[in-house]
Amino acid sequence: MKQQLTIALSKGRILKETLPLLAEADIVPAEDIHSSRKLIFDTNHDNIKLVVIRATDVPTYVEYGGADMGIAGKDVLLEHGAAGLYEPLDLEISKCKLMVAGPKDAKPVEGRMKVASKFVNVTRDYFAKQGCQVDIIKLYGAMELAPLMGLADRIVDIVDTGNTLRANGLEPMEEIADISSRLVVGQPSMKMKYRQIQPILDKLAAAVARREAEAEA
Repeated sequence: MKQQLTIALSKGRILKETLPLLAEADIVPAEDIHSSRKLIFDTNHDNIKLVVIRATDVPTYVEYGGADMGIAGKDVLLEHGAAGLYEPLDLEISKCKLMVAGPKDAKPVEGRMKVASKFVNVTRDYFAKQGCQVDIIKLYGAMELAPLMGLADRIVDIVDTGNTLRANGLEPMEEIADISSRLVVGQPSMKMKYRQIQPILDKLAAAVARREAEAEA
């Protein structure tokens, strides 16, 4: 008898791009996730369930066994620290960059720099490696406002097209990391449920490879 498997999915853009990949791996929700208010979904497999949660909660659910596997952006995993997780597969979806940004043509900051971000750990680590101590101001959204309102000298945020930065008189300055969505597996689950998890990993890896081959063709 197969053990129960739970896969945690990130809400939003990542979810939209994840579901077709899961379908290629023969995991399909039993109902339309996008039109439902439910958080837990049955699939075409009696032993596999999907849970849809905030992206920032995915690594925590997987680390502590609330889910066996999960899909989250590399930005979330970097901020979380990814303790207790295996990261066996880059799904190559929801690509963007984690960057330092600031006002266009900004002069060097004298004294201690103020940086606004929701990525507090990543920001601290990045500037520490530059030998630069900064004051970090935690915000949850509309980072672009912080320099405009004099709250911060720089921001650390996800940048896709850069249009929002430019519209607010800001520009990307330094790249911290390339971001894409990754599949993570809890260490206990990988040991206890390896025979069920590995075939899913193999199918997803094959689906990612097919997409890359088609994109290059």
